[in-house]
Amino acid sequence: MKKEEILKKLREAQDYVSGQGLCEYYGVSRTAVWKAIRQLEKDGYEIEALNNRGYRLRNKEAADIFSKVEIESHMDTAWIGKKLVFHKETGSTNLDAKALAEAGERSGTLVVADMQTQGRGRRGRGWDSPAGKDIYMTLLLRPQCRPEKASALTLVMALAVLEAIQEMIPQSCYIKWPNDIVINNKKVCGILTEMSAELDSIHYVVIGVGINVNQTQLAGEIRDKATSLYLESGEQLDRSKLVARVMHYFEKNYALFEQTWDLSKLVEKYNRFLINCDREVRVLDPQGEYSGIARGIDEKGELLVERKSDGRLVRVYAGEVSVRGVYGYAV
Repeated sequence: MKKEEILKKLREAQDYVSGQGLCEYYGVSRTAVWKAIRQLEKDGYEIEALNNRGYRLRNKEAADIFSKVEIESHMDTAWIGKKLVFHKETGSTNLDAKALAEAGERSGTLVVADMQTQGRGRRGRGWDSPAGKDIYMTLLLRPQCRPEKASALTLVMALAVLEAIQEMIPQSCYIKWPNDIVINNKKVCGILTEMSAELDSIHYVVIGVGINVNQTQLAGEIRDKATSLYLESGEQLDRSKLVARVMHYFEKNYALFEQTWDLSKLVEKYNRFLINCDREVRVLDPQGEYSGIARGIDEKGELLVERKSDGRLVRVYAGEVSVRGVYGYAV
């Protein structure tokens, strides 16, 4: 019996849960239940015990306890995140997930850390990863599709993160193509997808997610472009619950993606939250910079841009895209 199973029962209960009931439900001894309760208390949970009543979890939503057992107690997925690796501190969850993939770890494995010392964003940029405030996690997948289809997984994850955040705070969230979550025109989440593949098959994909959750202030150089869920909502959020809700929505969205190995079943929903849509954008293409109006994404996850110079509809699959009014882009 795992202590997260006991925790889940205590969290779901409206009143006390009897020790005998827990014994019978899990088929274990009273001693095993008692040991699990003691372990939870050592992890920081306040558990009230009364003779002839049983156990009750105090302040169910009060603390932001970020741990393996807490995340697992919130998880309701069938296979995504069922194998969870948690680190108090690590170099990079993407590097950890790659090492697990090379060692043969199964698809759906999730790596989560409370702190990173080598956090990275797209194009090798650093990602500030302090302890006790934010979410740093990487999901390992082994999709049975051609390598060129895998880039759409960044968009599948972006949609899942947005849906999970919107469930927890009232502020409106948007997606900035392809990999950022934006609130009030500032970045709150970034996604980094990496792949190991051959010409026509994928060994594995790792999707790294960094969410600014409970930071009360940001460094001066990024303050105008980034924010946190706390700064926008005024509330300290339960990071463990947010991790579990992201996995909940990712599993649902991935099931739709898997049916066709494209975004045809997700395009409408994605475009609804796309901050680029029908706004002026500046595209830093490898072939040269140009401006236009974004018209949403297609089923491949490419951004459709109506070019200013000639009105031609261009499919953008790589490069930097700046949106007027977002991250300080004004001209």
